[in-house]
Amino acid sequence: MTKNVSVNNKRTFGEWLRSRDGQKVLVMFAFLILPMVLLMVFTYIPFAEMVRYSFYNMKYVGARKFVGLKNYIKVFSRKDCFGALKLSLYYMGGSVVQLTLALYLATILSFKVKGGNLFKGFMFFPFLINGIAIGFIFKFFYTRGFVFDTVLQWCGFELDNLPYWLKDRSINNISLVGTSVWRYFGQNMVLFIGAIMSVDGELYEAAMLDGANRFQQFKYIILPSIKTIFVLNVILSISGSLSAFEPPYVITDGANGTGTYFVVMHEIAHTQQKVGLASAMAVVLLIIIFIVTILQKLFFKYIFRNNEQ
Repeated sequence: MTKNVSVNNKRTFGEWLRSRDGQKVLVMFAFLILPMVLLMVFTYIPFAEMVRYSFYNMKYVGARKFVGLKNYIKVFSRKDCFGALKLSLYYMGGSVVQLTLALYLATILSFKVKGGNLFKGFMFFPFLINGIAIGFIFKFFYTRGFVFDTVLQWCGFELDNLPYWLKDRSINNISLVGTSVWRYFGQNMVLFIGAIMSVDGELYEAAMLDGANRFQQFKYIILPSIKTIFVLNVILSISGSLSAFEPPYVITDGANGTGTYFVVMHEIAHTQQKVGLASAMAVVLLIIIFIVTILQKLFFKYIFRNNEQ
């Protein structure tokens, strides 16, 4: 009798699938499989194809010729490719200025400052503007005799003594880096403010009772408490400096020695139709970003070793 009841209570697969337990498993697999399929189709498969293309001499259409590592050798032997990599140093220097300015302002604005919220909004607003629009804004901002030159003339400078901000090779890349700093430091500042405001206020009170000044509070309380966000901002800033594209592409179109790695890659891929070489450049950039990220993590792990629990 017990055997018959046990057999009759067994559910078929269809019944189980329609049950609450089956629906839970189905939803779980749906949320797991669909993102994985999309990730495979739009990320991993295209990336694998790009790596494969990097070993060929090819255009978008037409015959392909296997050349092995020749494209990778060209990345470091061609003057335009390797020179573009060196331009990233300008943007890395700008990222240091960007992070320093963002952290300084975030530290001040985290405490009660009159008009602080309005100032935060003004500083964050450039990040909300489309990068192409910012490029056109600064293209006219730096044009000879326009906004920047006019402001400097108000300050007493003579127009003839001012450099051509977008043509002079000694200053044009610094001008473009200033555009990136203006756009992104507000984002870094907001992230820093959020992290600083999460620090327990009692720590500041205890530090003040012990006679700690503002700098000591920053060094021993704020900086160790926001190390995760600080490291994240550094990684994002350095990675972004290696892949700068919009300012030089829109403002100067890469002319007069302002072509960054992405601008040169765009030129090689879409104008010269050297898809294999452009793919090799993309793979090299990915490897460089990966190495830099690992080195940064190791560096900050060493710097903050005394603060780890």
